[in-house]
Amino acid sequence: MRGARVVRTDIARKLRRNSTDAELYLWNRLRARAIGGFKFVRQEPIGPFVVDFVCRDRFLVIEVDGGQHAERASDAQRDRWLKEHGYRVLRFWNNDVLGNVSGVLEVIADALHTDSPPHPARFARRPLPASGER
Repeated sequence: MRGARVVRTDIARKLRRNSTDAELYLWNRLRARAIGGFKFVRQEPIGPFVVDFVCRDRFLVIEVDGGQHAERASDAQRDRWLKEHGYRVLRFWNNDVLGNVSGVLEVIADALHTDSPPHPARFARRPLPASGER
């Protein structure tokens, strides 16, 4: 199991180095607890996947997608797995992030403040991020 974790961590590091313009633009507005004091991390391994951004405290995953993600079956499978493990997933198109970042941030802030995270006992088997809790 450790080998798979190392591979996902290496993939996450590579994705951080090769972030899209939209991911960098959004990251600069999410980092340093900029939205309501909630901490986000980027390109984080969760289970078998690497997500773009996650707020671990609120079990909120944010994905920033380009045109290659339009109606992709693997994205639906990924979202289903994350939801089954207690995460909420918000998806935004690159052009929405680059052209309307204030609207994107408003949706994220609403999700952080209005939706409560699931009760921990319900998802006791939820996998922790590969790098452990920080």
